[in-house]
Amino acid sequence: MKESSLCPKVEKAMQMISKRWTALIIYRLLEGPQRFCEIEGSLPVSGRLLSERLKDLEKEDVVTRTVYPEVPARVEYTLTEKGMALEPIIRELEQWSQKYMEATVTK
Repeated sequence: MKESSLCPKVEKAMQMISKRWTALIIYRLLEGPQRFCEIEGSLPVSGRLLSERLKDLEKEDVVTRTVYPEVPARVEYTLTEKGMALEPIIRELEQWSQKYMEATVTK
């Protein structure tokens, strides 16, 4: 396997954010705390994969999961300070895509 010449921290960040749906989950959470069903309903992603990505983001301290002691239990996901620090990157990517990318219609 070819050794990377990237800074290991940059490489790790790129690997984390480039996982399928991760950037869009972060983008969604920039709007504020979201319940699992709200995130799932806003993205064409399976519940299993969404759960996996949220666990990955929680492990990386990008997302925090809060369980409220209610019946039925209410769980919300929120960006941490580390996650909110990604906002300028996500917003710049959003602006770049609006300027240079054409929308594709998926069926």
